[in-house]
Amino acid sequence: MEQYGSRPPNDGPRRGTPPSAPLPAQGRRPAGGEHGPGGVRRGPGGVRRPAPGGGPAARPVREARPGAAGGPLPNPRLTGLGTGLFCLAAMFLLGWLDQLLFGASPTVYGVLFLPVCALTALWARDGDVLTAPVVVPIAFAVGLLPVAEGGGGLLGRLMGLVTGLATQAGWLYAGTLAAGVIVLVRRVRWVRRRRRRS
Repeated sequence: MEQYGSRPPNDGPRRGTPPSAPLPAQGRRPAGGEHGPGGVRRGPGGVRRPAPGGGPAARPVREARPGAAGGPLPNPRLTGLGTGLFCLAAMFLLGWLDQLLFGASPTVYGVLFLPVCALTALWARDGDVLTAPVVVPIAFAVGLLPVAEGGGGLLGRLMGLVTGLATQAGWLYAGTLAAGVIVLVRRVRWVRRRRRRS
């Protein structure tokens, strides 16, 4: 009876066949971690992305400031000279417009004087805010020149200006008082802020 000799199993590669590449072990990450060499993360499709901790630092994104469209109203800060020029120019222009459009109506001129006083007191700088109540009456008199009714010549114009100041004193006092109240409130808040900082 023929007996077969016991031969150990040969699990190695046969002769003439190239050695197979070793299979990657599960859970093993490539060299350089999940971000790859140089701290660069590879996304889908082989796109290289900078890693959160490696590579050059990302530039900070500046927040978009509200522009003219849909943004807040402008809030300029005028110096003492700028406050005076703004108020004088605004009232003189409004006086001419009142003469051209409304036939030099003192009531229209007085109504337009009030918002100019408020803007003058609001747009002045904190350090120059006290100039607003001083400039407002002067601007009222300058803007009243085109509106005032008088005779021909310089003397007649001056007499009409004095008459207009006397008859429209209520608007002058109301505008100056409004500017004074706004300036007083802003001054008190400014002094309190300086005390808190110190």
